[in-house]
Amino acid sequence: MQQNLEGMALNLNKNLKLYYSISEVAAMFGLNESTLRYWEQEFPYLKPKTSGPAKIRQYQEKDIEQIRVIHNLVKVRGFKIAAAKKMLSQNRKGVDKSTEVLQTLMDVKADLQALKKQLDGLQ
Repeated sequence: MQQNLEGMALNLNKNLKLYYSISEVAAMFGLNESTLRYWEQEFPYLKPKTSGPAKIRQYQEKDIEQIRVIHNLVKVRGFKIAAAKKMLSQNRKGVDKSTEVLQTLMDVKADLQALKKQLDGLQ
């Protein structure tokens, strides 16, 4: 029994949801669904899976990461679509890294705000 469990590492951080609807993804980023559909036209590598005759979009984690990068460039940093496309084509690694750093900083900010709120409650 011990041997069988050794090969099965438990990943507590693994997201169990495989697909997200367009409304869920739009809510994650504070966007309209039409913005996501527009970005799909402008950024060819952003192609969520579609299913059924109604072509219902199903976003996976890899799609959400692509949207996070685009959102960082267009909504956070203020790039126009053409400039964002150019930036991605010229320096994809740099853009990915800056998006990752920004996400980490936003997470730290949220943690610090929560800690401040707890400390304020102690006084």
